[in-house]
Amino acid sequence: MAFKCVDHRRVKQEEVTEEGAKGAKIRWLITRDDGANRFAMRHFEVAVSGNSPLHQHPYEHEVFVLKGKCAVFCDGKTEVVEEGGVIFIPPNALHQFRNAGQTTLEFLCMIPYLY
Repeated sequence: MAFKCVDHRRVKQEEVTEEGAKGAKIRWLITRDDGANRFAMRHFEVAVSGNSPLHQHPYEHEVFVLKGKCAVFCDGKTEVVEEGGVIFIPPNALHQFRNAGQTTLEFLCMIPYLY
């Protein structure tokens, strides 16, 4: 395990390709490859009118909104969260993140690794 410090913009950015995603990009900032065996840290950018796919899985998300306005749908309820807001998505919850603003939405999303 090595100490890691890097500008997030130097980490490879990829399109989110899951069905239903629109205008969403991801950077895997910290992963198992870095020695983080319990969680991954990801950085998302979502274009104006874009969204993540509507999906669910057996692990939670911890999210911090860095820039913009996020309309987050979770188990039938939608909340708008702005810059500086935090979001917790429980395991198995049907959820989606949508850009509800006029600028690019950016957020950090942490997920645990399941063993």
